[in-house]
Amino acid sequence: MRVAQVIGRVTLSVQDPSFKGGRWLMLSPLDSGQFNDACNKAPAVSSQSSLITYDNLGAGDGDIVGFVEGAEATAPFDFPIPIDAITVAIFDSLSYQPPLS
Repeated sequence: MRVAQVIGRVTLSVQDPSFKGGRWLMLSPLDSGQFNDACNKAPAVSSQSSLITYDNLGAGDGDIVGFVEGAEATAPFDFPIPIDAITVAIFDSLSYQPPLS
């Protein structure tokens, strides 16, 4: 699982019926240095990359979410679905302490 901030929504004019009940969000992944403050103040939006994920949890702009990619993204569904990333958590708080070297 990776952690990201929701930075927008995607609007589709046509969508496969298997995605009914969800929506698409644009995320900006966070690095480990942003974890501890992410839920208290808006982290800087990454200039490196953003990605689109399917969301059926109800995350909104500015929320800090956990998401998975690849085959794990299809796990919540009982049928084959063309999906590569999905939100799996909305965080209220995060506490991260890097491992000691």
